[in-house]
Amino acid sequence: MGYISKIREKVGHDPVFMPCVGCVIVKDNQILLQKRTDNGKWATHGGSMELGETFLDCLNRELKEELNIKVINPKVINIYTGEDMHYTYPNGDEVYMVCTVYLVEEYTGNMKVDNKEVSEVKWFDIDKMPRSIHDPDQKVLEDVIRILKYR
Repeated sequence: MGYISKIREKVGHDPVFMPCVGCVIVKDNQILLQKRTDNGKWATHGGSMELGETFLDCLNRELKEELNIKVINPKVINIYTGEDMHYTYPNGDEVYMVCTVYLVEEYTGNMKVDNKEVSEVKWFDIDKMPRSIHDPDQKVLEDVIRILKYR
């Protein structure tokens, strides 16, 4: 059982701060997104931290779980907080994420999707992103697309 699950046993669905990491995987002006199984929306990759983890430990653990890959030279894009990172999960759990997000252009491993959290992954051209984006990822993807267009 993870840290957030233990907190949930004590506070129920009430809002909690959730430290987390995310990453946007980019190749040839395309972004790899995953379709979440909990809400059916397209999202970046990552998840919540466990006690004692560094941001990079968490990033690599989450990507190993979700996609069976390990990142090479991730670069911090930004740390996202505030109302843009307020989210209520389909089960009613409410969080305010404090999320360090990385840009990833290289990784190792043979990509294999974990169907518990991810129903599919797909590359999207930065000018043809899907309409149904996971709410906390809206601002992140806007920032990444802006970075990619102006470098």
